[in-house]
Amino acid sequence: MRSWVLGTAIFGAFALTAGNAGAAALSTPAMSGPLAANPNPISLDAGPLGTIYVDGVLSGLGFWQDNRVPGDREWRADLSNGQIFVQKTSGWFQFYVQAGGYSLPSLGTAYLTSGDTISSTFGAVPVVYARLVPIDSFSIEAGKLPTLIGDEYTFTFENMDIERGLLWNQEPAVSRGVQANYSTGPFSFALSWNDGFYSNRLNWLSGSAAYTIDGSNSISFIAGGNTGHTGYSSFTSPLAQNNGEIFNLIYSWTSGPWTVSPYVQYASVPADAVIGITHIASTTGGALLVSYALSDDWKIAGRAEYISSSGSLAAGQPNLLYGPGSDAWSFTVTPTYQHGIFFARGEASYVGVGRTEGGSVFGPNLDKTSQARMVLEAGVLF
Repeated sequence: MRSWVLGTAIFGAFALTAGNAGAAALSTPAMSGPLAANPNPISLDAGPLGTIYVDGVLSGLGFWQDNRVPGDREWRADLSNGQIFVQKTSGWFQFYVQAGGYSLPSLGTAYLTSGDTISSTFGAVPVVYARLVPIDSFSIEAGKLPTLIGDEYTFTFENMDIERGLLWNQEPAVSRGVQANYSTGPFSFALSWNDGFYSNRLNWLSGSAAYTIDGSNSISFIAGGNTGHTGYSSFTSPLAQNNGEIFNLIYSWTSGPWTVSPYVQYASVPADAVIGITHIASTTGGALLVSYALSDDWKIAGRAEYISSSGSLAAGQPNLLYGPGSDAWSFTVTPTYQHGIFFARGEASYVGVGRTEGGSVFGPNLDKTSQARMVLEAGVLF
């Protein structure tokens, strides 16, 4: 929290001294909509470094849920984002720094407060990296990097919905490592050597290949996996998933007010007696993300998902979902209002578990097979 206060104070000083240069909206951090970044971020003339841009987000959320798990609350209000972004986006040397407070609400999991999220996940500077750009088509970057995996980003303001989905729960979010990027014509590629689920062991290899079919259609294939084994776990590094491999096939279509993005995901965890996984296990899932612009200020987004896991408790497979062999589905609807830098959005979500064996689900006794939530989030993208 102190980092967020410091970041806000620094931003205020920049605003007073630098003024608004009327720059174009920045592409980092990535945002899938319906929220849009401030098209006029603060710009600073940093002498030999060139132009540095400063912007950020300040938002809070409140929510209600039924069938809360032990330790969670039925009602809650919290900071969802108090972050500042400082970046240099031109020249052969570039950098990006994202600092402050945040929470990471996701479907089907207990809510962790922003203070506990910072200390348990990626710290007060969750994303930071330096980038070298020797030519326009090629770059290499190193630091704490957003993952290549999945079709939803890490922070609430970046996504169509406030909460991330069930498929996102199987994916890494931020990884420490190095990444190379190359683009030519309609093709773009990225390859990263990193620590997967933030395990602090550089043994993951991730890559993506994307093809822009035309101005409305694109398709991407993404893969990542552990090249060795990691025999320990943490809050961000689940033992099974961090020792597995994961694949995505993502399609995106945009036309007028519509954005539609279906994707499928497969993840597998091999047997590895050295780390105590005696049987192979996997998850298979699919999701549909949709956003529609009702007007310049009003938009509505939605998500539908299904995911299943293999195995059974008797066979000794690891628990990747709600017990070995379990499956789950979700629906989410998120109407959004944004005018200038100010935004407000509500969300209704529902998670149902179809099969569960030997797993913890919802409710005080962990035996309820559904959970509904209502969420409100409001703030500014300055």
